[in-house]
Amino acid sequence: MLISTVLSEQKPQLVLIPLSIALLALAPAYVSSRMLISLITFLMYATLTLSWTVFSAPTNHISLATAGLFGVGVYTSAVLRGSVPIELIVIAGGLIAFALALAIGLLTLRLRGVYFILFTFGVTALIRNMVQWWETHITGTVGRSVAGATNETVYLLAMIIFSVTLIGLFLLRNSSFGLALQGIGDNQDAAEHLGVDVTRVKVLVFASSAFLMGAMGAVMATRWRYVDPSIAFNPLHSFLPVVMAIFGGTARLYGPIVGTLALFILRDYLITEHPYVYMLIFGVILVVVVLWLPGGLVSQIEKAIFRVKVWWIKTRMWISRQRRLIGVRRAQR
Repeated sequence: MLISTVLSEQKPQLVLIPLSIALLALAPAYVSSRMLISLITFLMYATLTLSWTVFSAPTNHISLATAGLFGVGVYTSAVLRGSVPIELIVIAGGLIAFALALAIGLLTLRLRGVYFILFTFGVTALIRNMVQWWETHITGTVGRSVAGATNETVYLLAMIIFSVTLIGLFLLRNSSFGLALQGIGDNQDAAEHLGVDVTRVKVLVFASSAFLMGAMGAVMATRWRYVDPSIAFNPLHSFLPVVMAIFGGTARLYGPIVGTLALFILRDYLITEHPYVYMLIFGVILVVVVLWLPGGLVSQIEKAIFRVKVWWIKTRMWISRQRRLIGVRRAQR
């Protein structure tokens, strides 16, 4: 009974996930080169947002380390590209980010609240300045050129990483690990008393999400062709995934994707038309969502669907009642 209930609840996702992946796989054959480049950027933000959601949404530990973990992957690609196949570079970028997140997690995941937020933000700034110091004083370089790959190759790799992230998040939310994470987010002390190894669960999930961020960074470096610390460790890569996830809503699997798509389109428009105020508008949007849309766009979509269902049921009941009345009147005649 429980299994059938879970399957019925997950049935839309079991259809939409493979359908979405299939559409993305077919996209290069039907879209223009310009649209393909836009899709690559969208997949980057969607992957970072979903990866952030993997850990931060259920545990309520707001991580701002995304830019640091993503940037590590970028620099891995900058160092290895040209001597190692791109597929191995992507794996290497993910593994280095995984190892870094593992160290960060072991040191800091006992922290809670604002202390964890500040530490993860500080770690990103520390990594960025260390790389900048290394380039300035040791290698004598100002950024690095990266051997590029074709848009089709970059898109394929980005799509694969996005698909793995999406499927991984779906499986996690329907696993014992996902239940443990949810319990930690609801009440960490209670979860620990119930036998959950809180530190181990948080560290493993945090490091696993970092692998996806690092892998995506390694892919995007080949798209940009030139990187330096300000590009690789751009603070926006820490803040935008948070804004996108909150804007879309983290209660449902599709929430972060909806938020990413909406803000990605808005960002492109604002950068083109109003380049000096788009971050201000993003900030206003975040304030509005936090104050008046705590569930994000997902909650509004589900409320609208519920209202439509109620209206449809009432309409069918009214039509049925009218038919019965007509039948009664005909019988009386």
